[in-house]
Amino acid sequence: MSECEQLSVCPFFNDKMKDTELLGSIYKKKFCLSDNSTCARHMVLEKLGKSNVPEDLYPNMYDRAKWILSVNE
Repeated sequence: MSECEQLSVCPFFNDKMKDTELLGSIYKKKFCLSDNSTCARHMVLEKLGKSNVPEDLYPNMYDRAKWILSVNE
């Protein structure tokens, strides 16, 4: 997999969301710079559009993303 196509506008990747420096760098490497298919933010973006991605949704929040998708079916 390659870098996420949303890197330039993603609030998480561009440090607009609160995170710890260590966790943030780990998440960026895992979700943003390799395989975004498991990124909770990207999952919601793809199915519901950018306006439906909560500001406080972190890449590792799979359960919350699944819930958001299920209530918006």
